Parts: sequence; structure tokens; C-alpha cells
Amino acid sequence: MPVEPTPAARTASAAAHATPAVHESTPQSPIASSPASSPGLLRPRRIERLIAGRATSDGAGVKLTRVLTQDLQQRLDPFLMLDAFGSDNPDEYIAGFPDHPHRGFETVTYMIAGRMRHRDSAGNEGLLENGGVQWMTAGRGVIHSEIPEQEHGRMEGFQLWLNLPAQDKMAAPWYRDFTAAQLPRLLTPAGVQVTVIAGESQGVAGAVRRDATAPLYLDLRLPAGARFEQALPADHNAFVYVYRGQLSIDGQAVPAQRMAILGNDPQADGVRLDAGDADALALLIAGRPLREPIVQYGPFVMNSEQQIHAAIADYRAGRLA
Repeated sequence: MPVEPTPAARTASAAAHATPAVHESTPQSPIASSPASSPGLLRPRRIERLIAGRATSDGAGVKLTRVLTQDLQQRLDPFLMLDAFGSDNPDEYIAGFPDHPHRGFETVTYMIAGRMRHRDSAGNEGLLENGGVQWMTAGRGVIHSEIPEQEHGRMEGFQLWLNLPAQDKMAAPWYRDFTAAQLPRLLTPAGVQVTVIAGESQGVAGAVRRDATAPLYLDLRLPAGARFEQALPADHNAFVYVYRGQLSIDGQAVPAQRMAILGNDPQADGVRLDAGDADALALLIAGRPLREPIVQYGPFVMNSEQQIHAAIADYRAGRLA
């Protein structure tokens, strides 16, 4: 998805030409069962603050909520943006996201409901449907479109922007669609359903792995009264976005449509989530910070202003892939 240009200049760092490490798990349709018992966390993380998100529109007028905004990029490094979209009104999504460029990062689109057609300048095309994930590495540059393939009904999902390290920002573009059946899943003894989009949870490896940022991306469905625990490296930035119901994190309530930024504690070993009197649905996302300069101008995210100027010039000259 495109964003309106908002320059944010920080210190410079050159991007080298490299190819990011790509690791894909073998698709696992069956739901795995986690161990009947596993050691509990000794020091779970606490909530640093709650974020409500900002209502906005993007593309050709698609209404959405920008949950992870540009001012949180350094705090939640390596994550640059999280958009949540959901509507039963086709006027709020039908025009979709016509052709727009990206450079310097990855997009992870997770569709909860609806159908979205992807096409890009690298020759890729795919249909993202209920429960599916589209993972795209923009790298040195790609122009793509995301257009709904429905005229009525609900369109709902999320798009996450994941930064690339400086050495990979000019890598070749990469793209992969995962259907809902291809995403690894597990069921805990407490009845929590976990879809492992990236990273690993209780011995189940996700669909994609990235060595530099080590992202964890889980979709969690907790029945009323259930508890879920996930180990997290102490130095990784992490957040939880509740999109249905309500959760409690270390005793603090997180209502629906709120993002809880988890505090960084060198002694913490993970996060503990508890559902209340009703079922709850949430995303748990974490990753290793790159600790590199972040300079964003709309759909381009690089390490210096000079690289941003080069991206704009390449786009205008038709040099993106």
C-alpha cells in the first residue's frame, strides 16, 4: 500500500547490493499440537503503552487505521508500519491500491476476509484470499497494484512493513503467496489456535524466516479464559494488536483496536496473554532491531536522503523493476 510522502531525514548510511536470505518452511496444512506441558515464563514483559491508531485513507480512497505510525519506527525497529483495514461497505475499499512503487523494505499482507489481486512490474501475479498471506520484498524497487476482486461483502486484513538491512535494500525483488492451508498452525492445550506466519512458536516454524530481522508474526485466537505464552528474545522489539475481544497482558487490559507496545526488559523472557470472558483475536509481532538510520519518503524507505533522491529519480525515469 502506498503512503503520502512524509520526509524524515536522519544520519546517512550507504546501501550495498545484496540478496536477502530467504528461508521458506514446507507448507503444513494440518494443525500441530503443542506439548501438553511447557515451562512457564519467569519474567513476562509488561505493557509500555497503548496505541489507538489513526484513521486515514490510502490508495484510491481505501479507509484504514494506521496502527504503527512513522513516529514509532525507531521504537519498534525493524517494523515501519502496520495498517488495519476492515469494512462491509464496498465504497470504502473497492477502488483498492492502483499501481504504486516501493523500495527498501518488505510488505506482509494478511487477509482475514475478502479477495485481493496482486500484480507487479517484476511479472508476479497472485490472488490473496481469506486467511492467506502475501510476502513481498521490494528490494531495489517494484511497482505493484492491489485491487479487490469482490463487489460486496467484507474486506478485512492487515499490512505490515518490515525494514530491510542496508546491505539488502538494493536486492532483487521477491514475492510469494501463501494460502491459508499452507500456513503452519498449532493448537495449544488451552485451545489457543496459532497461525505462524513468520518465526517460530512452540516448535512450529513459520512460513518465512529472515535472518537479519528474525521477525515473529503470529495470529492468535484465544477462547474465553485461555492463556498463551510466547518466548521472546530480550533484545527484540515487540507489540500486540488486539483486533477482536479483549486481552490482559501481565494484568493490564488491552481492548479491541489497540496496540500494546511491550516494554524492553533485559531480564524478560517472553509475553503472557490472557483472554477474558469472551474470545479474543490478536496479532503478536516481534523482531530484532536493525539499529540503522531510517529515512522514509512515502513508499521509499532508505538510510539517507541521497538514497531517497536516487529512488525518486529511478522511479521517474522508469528504472524500477
